[in-house]
Amino acid sequence: MHPRRQGPELIDAKLIAKYGISLSRWARARRKKAGIANLQYIRYRRFFVLLATHGKHRFFEEEADRIHDARKRPITFWGFSVSYRQGHPHVRIQQTDYSLLKARMLDAAVRQAAEVLWASFRALPYEPYAPVRRQILNILRAVNRRRKLAGLPLVEVTCIRMRRRICRPFGGAPGPSPTPSDGVSGAADA
Repeated sequence: MHPRRQGPELIDAKLIAKYGISLSRWARARRKKAGIANLQYIRYRRFFVLLATHGKHRFFEEEADRIHDARKRPITFWGFSVSYRQGHPHVRIQQTDYSLLKARMLDAAVRQAAEVLWASFRALPYEPYAPVRRQILNILRAVNRRRKLAGLPLVEVTCIRMRRRICRPFGGAPGPSPTPSDGVSGAADA
């Protein structure tokens, strides 16, 4: 059956079984000590990624043409760009989405009232990870520079959310869904 026609649950089972992903914590530790890579499978709807640690594994041979290193090419998903830098995940607004958002907000900077712009910034669908906050603060500074030149009141920094909404990935009430750009790249799409 063509992968597009298979339900995500069938693909889950196939990949988990094929690459031995559902191992105990202790089995993973033994594999790591033996120099064997461990894999993690993460899926949201029809989008999935397989994450692998360093080591030997048949995954690297069988999927060699489709593997990308997140340290060199970020995983993009729903307007976010996730990379791995200096030992930590790094989440930002995807560059194309950031450029479009900045252009839209700068266009509105002198056309809309400060209160309307404040509400627009506050309603942005991006979770405020530190790099995301910096990107949004950069847009706000550019908007306020434009407003200041036009002699208009500035938009207060309180429009930017500083804390993330934490939601459980495997249970509990889901958080609000961001409005993604059309493209998703950097990982396989089931």
